[in-house]
Amino acid sequence: AEPLTHPCRPRSRSPPRCWLRSNPYQANLLRDSVRRYLQLPADQTVLILHAKVAQKSYGNEKRFFCPPPCVYLSGPGWKLKQEQIKARDLREAGFQVWGYMGLDSMGSSLMETQKLSFEEQPDAKGFSIAKALYISDTDKRKHFRLVLKLFFSNGQEIGTFHSKLIKVISKPSQKKQSLKNTDLCISSGSKVSLFNRLRSQTVSTRYLSVEGGAFIASARQWAAFTLHLADERCTRSEFPLREGYIRYGSVVQLVCTATGVTLPPLIIRKVMKQYAMLDVDEPISQLHKCAFQFQGSDHMYLCLSTEKVIQFQASPCPKEANRELLNDGSCWTIISTETVEYTFSESLACVREPVSPVPLIAALQLTGGGDVAMLEVQGEYFHAHLKVWFGDVEAETMYRSPKSLVCVVPDVSAFGSDWRWLRYPITVPLLLIRDDGLIYSSSFTFTYTPEQSCIPGQQVLSDVPQDSDKLLDSIHQEFTRTNFHLFMQT
Repeated sequence: AEPLTHPCRPRSRSPPRCWLRSNPYQANLLRDSVRRYLQLPADQTVLILHAKVAQKSYGNEKRFFCPPPCVYLSGPGWKLKQEQIKARDLREAGFQVWGYMGLDSMGSSLMETQKLSFEEQPDAKGFSIAKALYISDTDKRKHFRLVLKLFFSNGQEIGTFHSKLIKVISKPSQKKQSLKNTDLCISSGSKVSLFNRLRSQTVSTRYLSVEGGAFIASARQWAAFTLHLADERCTRSEFPLREGYIRYGSVVQLVCTATGVTLPPLIIRKVMKQYAMLDVDEPISQLHKCAFQFQGSDHMYLCLSTEKVIQFQASPCPKEANRELLNDGSCWTIISTETVEYTFSESLACVREPVSPVPLIAALQLTGGGDVAMLEVQGEYFHAHLKVWFGDVEAETMYRSPKSLVCVVPDVSAFGSDWRWLRYPITVPLLLIRDDGLIYSSSFTFTYTPEQSCIPGQQVLSDVPQDSDKLLDSIHQEFTRTNFHLFMQT
Protein backbone atom coordinates (compact mmCIF):
# COMPACT_ATOMS: atom_id res chain seq x y z
CA ALA A 1 0.00 0.00 0.00
CA GLU A 2 1.08 3.56 -0.57
CA PRO A 3 1.41 5.52 2.69
CA LEU A 4 0.15 9.09 2.76
CA THR A 5 2.12 11.83 4.45
CA HIS A 6 1.30 15.23 5.78
CA PRO A 7 3.40 17.93 7.48
CA CYS A 8 3.45 18.29 11.25
CA ARG A 9 1.81 21.57 12.12
CA PRO A 10 -0.46 22.94 14.88
CA ARG A 11 -4.21 23.21 14.59
CA SER A 12 -5.83 26.61 14.99
CA ARG A 13 -9.38 25.33 15.24
CA SER A 14 -11.10 22.16 16.39
CA PRO A 15 -12.64 19.63 13.95
CA PRO A 16 -16.40 19.34 13.37
CA ARG A 17 -18.42 18.34 16.41
CA CYS A 18 -21.00 16.31 14.52
CA TRP A 19 -18.64 13.44 13.83
CA LEU A 20 -18.51 10.30 15.96
CA ARG A 21 -15.93 9.59 18.61
CA SER A 22 -15.79 7.16 21.54
CA ASN A 23 -16.44 8.53 25.03
CA PRO A 24 -13.26 9.10 27.09
CA TYR A 25 -13.67 5.94 29.19
CA GLN A 26 -14.25 3.70 26.17
CA ALA A 27 -11.45 5.45 24.25
CA ASN A 28 -8.94 4.73 27.02
CA LEU A 29 -9.93 1.05 27.13
CA LEU A 30 -9.69 0.78 23.36
CA ARG A 31 -6.34 2.57 23.31
CA ASP A 32 -4.87 0.10 25.80
CA SER A 33 -6.14 -2.78 23.65
CA VAL A 34 -4.75 -1.27 20.47
CA ARG A 35 -1.34 -0.74 22.09
CA ARG A 36 -1.23 -4.39 23.15
CA TYR A 37 -2.33 -5.41 19.67
CA LEU A 38 0.39 -3.30 18.01
CA GLN A 39 3.03 -4.87 20.27
CA LEU A 40 1.84 -8.41 19.54
CA PRO A 41 -0.62 -8.60 16.63
CA ALA A 42 -2.91 -11.62 16.78
CA ASP A 43 -4.64 -11.39 13.42
CA GLN A 44 -7.05 -13.90 11.94
CA THR A 45 -7.02 -13.99 8.14
CA VAL A 46 -9.51 -15.60 5.78
CA LEU A 47 -8.17 -15.97 2.24
CA ILE A 48 -10.50 -17.01 -0.60
CA LEU A 49 -9.04 -18.08 -3.96
CA HIS A 50 -11.35 -18.64 -6.92
CA ALA A 51 -11.51 -18.49 -10.70
CA LYS A 52 -12.56 -15.25 -12.38
CA VAL A 53 -14.99 -17.02 -14.72
CA ALA A 54 -17.29 -20.02 -14.33
CA GLN A 55 -18.67 -22.24 -17.05
CA LYS A 56 -22.42 -22.76 -16.90
CA SER A 57 -23.87 -26.27 -16.54
CA TYR A 58 -26.57 -27.49 -18.91
CA GLY A 59 -29.33 -29.99 -18.20
CA ASN A 60 -28.31 -32.70 -15.77
CA GLU A 61 -24.60 -32.16 -16.42
CA LYS A 62 -22.78 -30.48 -13.54
CA ARG A 63 -19.72 -28.53 -14.59
CA PHE A 64 -17.98 -28.03 -11.27
CA PHE A 65 -15.95 -24.85 -10.94
CA CYS A 66 -12.37 -25.44 -12.05
CA PRO A 67 -10.12 -24.73 -10.31
CA PRO A 68 -12.39 -25.27 -7.30
CA PRO A 69 -12.70 -22.36 -4.82
CA CYS A 70 -10.42 -22.83 -1.82
CA VAL A 71 -10.10 -21.16 1.58
CA TYR A 72 -7.02 -20.64 3.76
CA LEU A 73 -7.11 -19.65 7.45
CA SER A 74 -3.88 -18.08 8.72
CA GLY A 75 -2.57 -15.91 11.53
CA PRO A 76 -1.84 -16.50 15.25
CA GLY A 77 -5.28 -15.22 16.25
CA TRP A 78 -6.98 -18.51 15.34
CA LYS A 79 -4.94 -20.48 17.88
CA LEU A 80 -5.44 -17.80 20.53
CA LYS A 81 -9.19 -17.85 19.95
CA GLN A 82 -9.17 -21.62 20.20
CA GLU A 83 -7.45 -21.42 23.61
CA GLN A 84 -9.94 -18.81 24.83
CA ILE A 85 -12.93 -20.97 23.89
CA LYS A 86 -11.37 -24.05 25.50
CA ALA A 87 -10.74 -22.08 28.69
CA ARG A 88 -14.42 -21.09 28.86
CA ASP A 89 -15.72 -24.54 27.99
CA LEU A 90 -13.55 -27.50 29.01
CA ARG A 91 -15.74 -29.81 26.92
CA GLU A 92 -14.42 -28.21 23.71
CA ALA A 93 -11.39 -30.48 23.47
CA GLY A 94 -12.01 -31.11 19.77
CA PHE A 95 -12.27 -27.45 18.87
CA GLN A 96 -12.14 -26.63 15.16
CA VAL A 97 -13.43 -24.29 12.46
CA TRP A 98 -15.90 -25.39 9.82
CA GLY A 99 -17.98 -23.63 7.24
CA TYR A 100 -20.34 -23.63 4.28
CA MET A 101 -19.82 -22.19 0.82
CA GLY A 102 -22.39 -21.50 -1.88
CA LEU A 103 -23.55 -19.00 -4.47
CA ASP A 104 -24.93 -15.66 -3.30
CA SER A 105 -28.36 -16.28 -4.82
CA MET A 106 -29.03 -19.34 -2.71
CA GLY A 107 -31.46 -19.29 0.18
CA SER A 108 -30.59 -19.43 3.85
CA SER A 109 -30.70 -23.22 4.02
CA LEU A 110 -27.28 -24.70 4.62
CA MET A 111 -28.37 -27.79 2.65
CA GLU A 112 -27.93 -25.76 -0.57
CA THR A 113 -24.25 -25.16 0.11
CA GLN A 114 -21.15 -27.30 0.39
CA LYS A 115 -19.79 -28.05 3.84
CA LEU A 116 -16.11 -27.27 4.41
CA SER A 117 -13.87 -28.88 7.01
CA PHE A 118 -10.39 -27.47 7.51
CA GLU A 119 -7.19 -29.46 7.75
CA GLU A 120 -3.96 -28.06 9.16
CA GLN A 121 -1.09 -27.82 6.71
CA PRO A 122 2.65 -28.01 7.47
CA ASP A 123 2.81 -24.19 7.47
CA ALA A 124 0.07 -24.16 10.18
CA LYS A 125 -2.54 -22.72 7.82
CA GLY A 126 -6.02 -24.20 7.76
CA PHE A 127 -7.09 -25.33 4.28
CA SER A 128 -10.36 -26.39 2.71
CA ILE A 129 -11.69 -26.70 -0.82
CA ALA A 130 -15.19 -26.65 -2.37
CA LYS A 131 -15.09 -29.22 -5.17
CA ALA A 132 -18.80 -29.62 -5.88
CA LEU A 133 -19.99 -26.08 -6.66
CA TYR A 134 -21.56 -25.25 -10.02
CA ILE A 135 -24.03 -22.84 -11.63
CA SER A 136 -27.00 -24.29 -13.49
CA ASP A 137 -28.57 -23.12 -16.75
CA THR A 138 -31.66 -22.00 -14.82
CA ASP A 139 -29.58 -19.23 -13.25
CA LYS A 140 -29.73 -16.39 -15.78
CA ARG A 141 -27.23 -14.07 -14.11
CA LYS A 142 -24.08 -12.92 -15.91
CA HIS A 143 -22.16 -12.43 -12.65
CA PHE A 144 -22.35 -13.84 -9.11
CA ARG A 145 -20.32 -14.07 -5.89
CA LEU A 146 -19.44 -16.98 -3.64
CA VAL A 147 -20.55 -16.74 -0.02
CA LEU A 148 -18.55 -18.36 2.79
CA LYS A 149 -20.01 -18.76 6.29
CA LEU A 150 -17.59 -19.80 9.04
CA PHE A 151 -18.39 -21.24 12.48
CA PHE A 152 -16.53 -22.55 15.51
CA SER A 153 -17.33 -26.13 16.47
CA ASN A 154 -19.23 -24.88 19.54
CA GLY A 155 -21.77 -23.31 17.16
CA GLN A 156 -20.54 -19.71 17.48
CA GLU A 157 -20.74 -17.91 14.14
CA ILE A 158 -17.50 -16.32 13.01
CA GLY A 159 -18.83 -14.38 10.04
CA THR A 160 -19.84 -14.24 6.39
CA PHE A 161 -17.28 -13.57 3.66
CA HIS A 162 -17.79 -12.89 -0.03
CA SER A 163 -15.66 -13.63 -3.07
CA LYS A 164 -15.11 -11.14 -5.85
CA LEU A 165 -17.44 -11.09 -8.84
CA ILE A 166 -17.34 -14.18 -11.07
CA LYS A 167 -18.34 -13.91 -14.74
CA VAL A 168 -20.57 -16.67 -16.16
CA ILE A 169 -19.64 -18.04 -19.60
CA SER A 170 -21.35 -20.74 -21.63
CA LYS A 171 -18.16 -22.34 -22.97
CA PRO A 172 -14.59 -21.38 -23.86
CA SER A 173 -14.51 -19.03 -26.83
CA GLN A 174 -13.15 -20.62 -30.01
CA LYS A 175 -13.11 -17.34 -31.95
CA LYS A 176 -10.13 -15.04 -32.24
CA GLN A 177 -10.46 -12.72 -29.26
CA SER A 178 -10.85 -8.99 -29.67
CA LEU A 179 -9.22 -6.69 -27.15
CA LYS A 180 -12.59 -4.96 -26.93
CA ASN A 181 -13.83 -7.94 -24.91
CA THR A 182 -11.43 -7.39 -22.03
CA ASP A 183 -13.46 -9.57 -19.63
CA LEU A 184 -12.16 -12.68 -21.38
CA CYS A 185 -8.64 -11.47 -22.25
CA ILE A 186 -5.72 -11.98 -19.85
CA SER A 187 -3.52 -9.00 -19.05
CA SER A 188 0.11 -8.86 -17.96
CA GLY A 189 0.43 -8.82 -14.19
CA SER A 190 -2.85 -10.63 -13.60
CA LYS A 191 -3.18 -13.91 -11.69
CA VAL A 192 -3.90 -17.21 -13.44
CA SER A 193 -4.24 -20.91 -12.68
CA LEU A 194 -3.09 -23.74 -14.94
CA PHE A 195 -4.58 -27.22 -14.97
CA ASN A 196 -4.29 -30.33 -17.10
CA ARG A 197 -6.82 -33.06 -17.88
CA LEU A 198 -5.48 -36.26 -19.40
CA ARG A 199 -7.82 -37.42 -22.17
CA SER A 200 -10.25 -34.68 -21.07
CA GLN A 201 -11.30 -36.70 -18.02
CA THR A 202 -12.40 -34.64 -15.02
CA VAL A 203 -11.07 -37.18 -12.52
CA SER A 204 -7.56 -36.81 -13.96
CA THR A 205 -7.39 -33.04 -13.40
CA ARG A 206 -4.10 -31.82 -11.97
CA TYR A 207 -3.15 -28.26 -11.09
CA LEU A 208 0.20 -26.53 -11.36
CA SER A 209 1.25 -25.82 -7.79
CA VAL A 210 4.31 -25.27 -5.60
CA GLU A 211 5.40 -27.46 -2.70
CA GLY A 212 8.69 -27.29 -0.82
CA GLY A 213 10.00 -24.66 -3.22
CA ALA A 214 9.45 -26.90 -6.26
CA PHE A 215 6.77 -26.98 -8.95
CA ILE A 216 4.42 -29.95 -8.77
CA ALA A 217 1.22 -31.18 -10.40
CA SER A 218 -1.33 -31.54 -7.58
CA ALA A 219 -4.64 -33.34 -7.75
CA ARG A 220 -6.02 -31.29 -4.84
CA GLN A 221 -4.39 -27.90 -4.32
CA TRP A 222 -3.77 -25.22 -6.90
CA ALA A 223 -1.62 -22.11 -6.85
CA ALA A 224 -2.29 -18.69 -8.30
CA PHE A 225 0.52 -17.43 -10.54
CA THR A 226 1.20 -13.87 -11.61
CA LEU A 227 1.63 -13.95 -15.39
CA HIS A 228 4.12 -11.31 -16.53
CA LEU A 229 4.66 -10.23 -20.12
CA ALA A 230 8.37 -9.71 -20.89
CA ASP A 231 10.52 -8.15 -23.57
CA GLU A 232 11.71 -11.12 -25.59
CA ARG A 233 14.71 -9.17 -26.90
CA CYS A 234 16.31 -9.11 -23.43
CA THR A 235 18.28 -11.79 -21.66
CA ARG A 236 16.85 -13.92 -18.86
CA SER A 237 18.88 -12.08 -16.23
CA GLU A 238 17.36 -8.72 -17.24
CA PHE A 239 13.75 -9.79 -17.90
CA PRO A 240 12.03 -6.35 -17.84
CA LEU A 241 8.27 -6.59 -17.43
CA ARG A 242 5.78 -4.98 -19.80
CA GLU A 243 2.13 -3.98 -19.64
CA GLY A 244 -0.55 -5.10 -22.06
CA TYR A 245 -2.61 -8.17 -22.87
CA ILE A 246 -0.95 -11.57 -23.25
CA ARG A 247 -0.84 -12.85 -26.83
CA TYR A 248 0.25 -16.22 -28.19
CA GLY A 249 3.92 -16.14 -29.11
CA SER A 250 4.74 -13.79 -26.21
CA VAL A 251 7.54 -14.42 -23.74
CA VAL A 252 6.06 -14.67 -20.25
CA GLN A 253 7.12 -15.58 -16.74
CA LEU A 254 5.04 -17.36 -14.10
CA VAL A 255 5.57 -16.32 -10.46
CA CYS A 256 3.80 -18.12 -7.61
CA THR A 257 1.89 -15.50 -5.62
CA ALA A 258 2.25 -17.40 -2.33
CA THR A 259 5.91 -18.40 -2.42
CA GLY A 260 7.53 -16.21 -5.08
CA VAL A 261 8.99 -19.29 -6.81
CA THR A 262 9.47 -18.53 -10.49
CA LEU A 263 9.70 -20.55 -13.70
CA PRO A 264 12.24 -19.59 -16.39
CA PRO A 265 11.02 -17.39 -19.29
CA LEU A 266 8.47 -19.25 -21.40
CA ILE A 267 6.90 -18.71 -24.83
CA ILE A 268 3.16 -19.29 -24.63
CA ARG A 269 1.72 -21.23 -27.59
CA LYS A 270 -1.83 -21.94 -28.70
CA VAL A 271 -2.82 -25.62 -28.68
CA MET A 272 -5.09 -27.12 -31.33
CA LYS A 273 -5.72 -30.87 -31.39
CA GLN A 274 -2.54 -31.55 -29.42
CA TYR A 275 -0.39 -29.39 -31.70
CA ALA A 276 1.47 -26.28 -30.57
CA MET A 277 0.79 -23.53 -33.13
CA LEU A 278 4.02 -21.57 -33.68
CA ASP A 279 2.62 -18.82 -35.92
CA VAL A 280 -0.49 -17.74 -33.96
CA ASP A 281 -0.48 -14.14 -32.70
CA GLU A 282 -3.77 -13.33 -31.00
CA PRO A 283 -4.96 -12.48 -27.46
CA ILE A 284 -5.32 -15.39 -25.03
CA SER A 285 -8.82 -16.09 -23.76
CA GLN A 286 -10.23 -17.74 -20.64
CA LEU A 287 -10.14 -21.55 -20.56
CA HIS A 288 -8.01 -21.75 -23.69
CA LYS A 289 -5.69 -24.73 -24.21
CA CYS A 290 -2.07 -23.56 -24.31
CA ALA A 291 1.49 -24.81 -24.02
CA PHE A 292 4.61 -23.23 -22.53
CA GLN A 293 7.85 -23.56 -24.49
CA PHE A 294 11.08 -22.84 -22.62
CA GLN A 295 12.70 -19.81 -24.27
CA GLY A 296 15.91 -20.68 -26.12
CA SER A 297 15.36 -24.43 -25.78
CA ASP A 298 15.17 -27.08 -28.48
CA HIS A 299 11.39 -27.64 -28.65
CA MET A 300 11.17 -28.20 -24.85
CA TYR A 301 7.80 -27.63 -23.14
CA LEU A 302 6.47 -27.46 -19.57
CA CYS A 303 4.90 -30.85 -18.88
CA LEU A 304 3.50 -32.94 -16.04
CA SER A 305 4.24 -36.57 -15.34
CA THR A 306 1.92 -37.82 -12.59
CA GLU A 307 2.81 -35.38 -9.77
CA LYS A 308 6.10 -34.18 -11.21
CA VAL A 309 6.63 -31.18 -13.49
CA ILE A 310 9.18 -31.97 -16.18
CA GLN A 311 10.34 -30.82 -19.62
CA PHE A 312 8.96 -32.54 -22.71
CA GLN A 313 10.55 -32.36 -26.16
CA ALA A 314 7.94 -31.82 -28.85
CA SER A 315 8.19 -33.41 -32.28
CA PRO A 316 8.32 -31.06 -35.30
CA CYS A 317 5.56 -31.68 -37.82
CA PRO A 318 7.26 -32.65 -41.12
CA LYS A 319 4.39 -31.46 -43.29
CA GLU A 320 3.65 -28.20 -41.44
CA ALA A 321 6.63 -26.25 -40.09
CA ASN A 322 4.36 -24.03 -37.98
CA ARG A 323 3.26 -26.93 -35.77
CA GLU A 324 4.83 -29.15 -33.12
CA LEU A 325 3.29 -32.34 -31.75
CA LEU A 326 2.78 -32.38 -27.96
CA ASN A 327 1.82 -35.06 -25.48
CA ASP A 328 -1.20 -34.81 -23.15
CA GLY A 329 0.89 -33.63 -20.22
CA SER A 330 2.11 -30.54 -22.12
CA CYS A 331 -1.39 -29.17 -22.84
CA TRP A 332 -2.58 -26.79 -20.12
CA THR A 333 -5.85 -24.94 -19.64
CA ILE A 334 -5.43 -21.32 -18.49
CA ILE A 335 -7.93 -19.31 -16.45
CA SER A 336 -7.76 -16.00 -14.57
CA THR A 337 -8.10 -16.12 -10.79
CA GLU A 338 -9.06 -13.73 -8.01
CA THR A 339 -7.94 -13.46 -4.39
CA VAL A 340 -9.78 -11.72 -1.57
CA GLU A 341 -8.34 -11.49 1.93
CA TYR A 342 -10.19 -10.57 5.13
CA THR A 343 -8.16 -9.79 8.27
CA PHE A 344 -9.46 -9.10 11.78
CA SER A 345 -8.43 -9.57 15.41
CA GLU A 346 -10.82 -10.37 18.22
CA SER A 347 -8.15 -11.55 20.65
CA LEU A 348 -8.44 -8.47 22.91
CA ALA A 349 -12.18 -7.88 22.55
CA CYS A 350 -15.25 -9.54 24.01
CA VAL A 351 -16.90 -10.09 20.65
CA ARG A 352 -20.36 -11.64 20.73
CA GLU A 353 -21.44 -10.69 17.21
CA PRO A 354 -20.03 -12.09 13.94
CA VAL A 355 -16.94 -10.27 12.70
CA SER A 356 -18.59 -9.55 9.34
CA PRO A 357 -18.89 -7.42 7.40
CA VAL A 358 -15.09 -7.21 7.38
CA PRO A 359 -14.11 -3.88 5.75
CA LEU A 360 -11.63 -3.85 2.89
CA ILE A 361 -9.56 -0.70 2.31
CA ALA A 362 -8.70 -0.06 -1.34
CA ALA A 363 -7.36 3.52 -1.35
CA LEU A 364 -6.79 6.67 0.74
CA GLN A 365 -7.45 10.26 -0.33
CA LEU A 366 -6.35 13.38 1.52
CA THR A 367 -8.42 16.55 1.19
CA GLY A 368 -8.10 19.98 2.71
CA GLY A 369 -4.96 21.37 4.23
CA GLY A 370 -3.55 23.88 6.62
CA ASP A 371 -5.60 23.78 9.81
CA VAL A 372 -7.63 20.61 9.30
CA ALA A 373 -6.78 17.63 7.12
CA MET A 374 -9.46 15.16 6.11
CA LEU A 375 -8.73 11.61 5.04
CA GLU A 376 -11.22 9.64 2.96
CA VAL A 377 -10.89 5.88 3.31
CA GLN A 378 -12.23 4.13 0.21
CA GLY A 379 -13.10 0.46 -0.09
CA GLU A 380 -15.95 -1.98 0.60
CA TYR A 381 -18.14 -3.24 3.44
CA PHE A 382 -17.94 -0.11 5.61
CA HIS A 383 -20.65 0.66 8.19
CA ALA A 384 -21.53 3.25 10.82
CA HIS A 385 -19.96 1.32 13.73
CA LEU A 386 -16.41 1.74 12.44
CA LYS A 387 -13.85 4.33 13.45
CA VAL A 388 -10.49 5.08 11.87
CA TRP A 389 -7.41 4.84 14.10
CA PHE A 390 -3.94 6.15 13.35
CA GLY A 391 -1.88 3.66 15.34
CA ASP A 392 -3.20 4.00 18.91
CA VAL A 393 -4.89 7.37 18.27
CA GLU A 394 -8.59 7.47 17.43
CA ALA A 395 -9.79 9.86 14.73
CA GLU A 396 -13.21 11.48 14.57
CA THR A 397 -14.96 9.49 11.87
CA MET A 398 -17.98 10.02 9.67
CA TYR A 399 -19.67 7.15 7.82
CA ARG A 400 -20.45 8.26 4.29
CA SER A 401 -21.41 5.03 2.47
CA PRO A 402 -20.54 1.31 2.37
CA LYS A 403 -17.61 2.36 0.18
CA SER A 404 -16.40 5.48 2.03
CA LEU A 405 -15.40 6.68 5.50
CA VAL A 406 -14.12 10.20 6.20
CA CYS A 407 -12.03 11.11 9.23
CA VAL A 408 -10.16 14.09 10.67
CA VAL A 409 -6.40 13.46 10.66
CA PRO A 410 -5.19 13.65 14.30
CA ASP A 411 -2.50 16.19 15.10
CA VAL A 412 0.95 14.63 15.48
CA SER A 413 1.11 15.85 19.09
CA ALA A 414 -1.47 13.15 19.91
CA PHE A 415 1.35 10.61 19.64
CA GLY A 416 3.22 12.14 22.55
CA SER A 417 5.98 13.68 20.45
CA ASP A 418 7.21 17.24 20.83
CA TRP A 419 6.12 17.98 17.29
CA ARG A 420 7.52 21.52 17.31
CA TRP A 421 11.06 20.09 17.41
CA LEU A 422 10.36 17.03 15.29
CA ARG A 423 12.99 16.45 12.60
CA TYR A 424 12.07 13.02 11.30
CA PRO A 425 8.89 11.38 9.88
CA ILE A 426 6.47 9.37 12.03
CA THR A 427 4.72 6.46 10.31
CA VAL A 428 1.69 4.83 11.92
CA PRO A 429 -0.48 1.91 10.78
CA LEU A 430 -4.03 2.64 9.71
CA LEU A 431 -6.66 0.54 11.53
CA LEU A 432 -10.44 0.30 11.50
CA ILE A 433 -11.98 -0.57 14.87
CA ARG A 434 -15.56 -1.57 15.58
CA ASP A 435 -17.46 -0.22 18.57
CA ASP A 436 -17.00 -3.47 20.51
CA GLY A 437 -13.20 -3.39 20.10
CA LEU A 438 -12.86 -5.71 17.11
CA ILE A 439 -9.75 -4.64 15.17
CA TYR A 440 -9.48 -4.69 11.39
CA SER A 441 -5.88 -4.15 10.32
CA SER A 442 -4.79 -3.03 6.86
CA SER A 443 -1.68 -2.76 4.72
CA PHE A 444 -1.97 1.04 4.66
CA THR A 445 0.12 3.46 6.73
CA PHE A 446 0.04 7.21 7.32
CA THR A 447 3.22 9.27 7.65
CA TYR A 448 3.62 12.63 9.38
CA THR A 449 6.54 14.60 7.95
CA PRO A 450 8.43 17.56 9.44
CA GLU A 451 7.27 20.97 8.26
CA GLN A 452 10.56 21.63 6.44
CA SER A 453 9.67 18.85 3.99
CA CYS A 454 7.35 21.32 2.31
CA ILE A 455 10.16 23.67 1.24
CA PRO A 456 9.77 24.24 -2.54
CA GLY A 457 12.34 22.37 -4.62
CA GLN A 458 13.22 19.85 -1.90
CA GLN A 459 13.58 16.30 -3.21
CA VAL A 460 10.96 14.11 -1.53
CA LEU A 461 10.59 11.28 -4.03
CA SER A 462 14.16 9.96 -4.11
CA ASP A 463 13.11 6.33 -3.62
CA VAL A 464 10.47 6.27 -6.34
CA PRO A 465 11.23 4.14 -9.43
CA GLN A 466 12.03 6.12 -12.57
CA ASP A 467 9.27 4.57 -14.65
CA SER A 468 6.60 6.17 -12.44
CA ASP A 469 8.09 9.68 -12.31
CA LYS A 470 5.48 11.33 -14.53
CA LEU A 471 2.51 9.94 -12.63
CA LEU A 472 3.97 10.72 -9.21
CA ASP A 473 5.09 14.20 -10.28
CA SER A 474 1.54 15.10 -11.26
CA ILE A 475 0.18 13.71 -7.98
CA HIS A 476 2.94 15.46 -6.03
CA GLN A 477 2.17 18.82 -7.64
CA GLU A 478 -1.51 18.48 -6.81
CA PHE A 479 -0.86 17.65 -3.15
CA THR A 480 1.86 20.28 -2.76
CA ARG A 481 -0.76 22.97 -3.35
CA THR A 482 -2.46 21.82 -0.15
CA ASN A 483 0.76 21.22 1.79
CA PHE A 484 0.64 17.44 1.48
CA HIS A 485 2.99 14.92 -0.04
CA LEU A 486 2.41 11.42 -1.38
CA PHE A 487 5.21 8.89 -0.94
CA MET A 488 5.52 5.51 -2.57
CA GLN A 489 6.76 2.71 -0.33
CA THR A 490 9.52 0.69 -2.00
